[in-house]
Amino acid sequence: MLKLAALVGPTAVGKSEIAIKIAQRINGEIISCDSMQVYRGMNIGTAKVSPQEQAIVPHHIIDIVDIEYYFTVAEYQSLAQELINEINQRDRIPIMVGGTGLYYQAVVDNYSFYPMESHKGIRRKLQRQAAEKGLQHLYIQLIDVDPDYAQRISPQDEKRIIRALEVYELTGKPFSEQQKREYNAYNLAPVGLYLERELLYQRINHRVDIMLSKGLIDEVKSFRERGYGLHNNAMQALGYKQVLYYLDGLMTYGEMVEAIKKETRNYAKRQYTWFKRDKRITWFDVASHSTEELTEKICAHMEGLLSKV
Repeated sequence: MLKLAALVGPTAVGKSEIAIKIAQRINGEIISCDSMQVYRGMNIGTAKVSPQEQAIVPHHIIDIVDIEYYFTVAEYQSLAQELINEINQRDRIPIMVGGTGLYYQAVVDNYSFYPMESHKGIRRKLQRQAAEKGLQHLYIQLIDVDPDYAQRISPQDEKRIIRALEVYELTGKPFSEQQKREYNAYNLAPVGLYLERELLYQRINHRVDIMLSKGLIDEVKSFRERGYGLHNNAMQALGYKQVLYYLDGLMTYGEMVEAIKKETRNYAKRQYTWFKRDKRITWFDVASHSTEELTEKICAHMEGLLSKV
């Protein structure tokens, strides 16, 4: 059985730094598990690892598509599974690192995605409802027909809300039931990082301040000047959307900053909710250990699981 380690958890908990140290210790290669780091040029707002960090150990599925491309979870799954095979063949350990729960689950449980073409008529009807009645109207519909999936996604995630309602109209079944799972697809060693809420929120607020000081607004401006905007799925990402609102005069600077921080905190809650459902994940408290101690404990835990036949 192919080996696969994973390091997951909420945004700003410190996954990237620890992951590099783990990869160095266990002869690993990192497979990014972040739905926005696939996009070229989205560097500051996604807290993408720097080229210098990427040079320390191999990183994969970062900077692979342009902003206008609509990248799907099925494409991620295919790329990740191919990499897992290749890395195992090199006698190295693939380590999935990130916080996009659906991407993680699609790989570790080998989801079978039902091929289903978009129905333009249904999609346009739902988009019209969102424009006329507000996205909350559609989200309430989703809660009614598929509460499990509604709990996992943001009430602001128009793309996924519309897709889930579209699939329900086409099949009569909840979107959450459209994905078959294959447990034990890999010899899996999953680890989660967590921080107490107040500590995590402090980190999130600080990270947003750092992103803005590094030039997040200029990064978004450069995309806007090239014709990209909220019609592009990638620009719906946390931080980017709020900066676009600010640039369009729909928010003051202070409102933008607070909106990014609040949405990021809410996103972290949803990440915890998603990953806590997977009882295979062993959690480590970041605040209870030095970086070195944490790295040693996680490596020992992963190696113990991966050594099993």
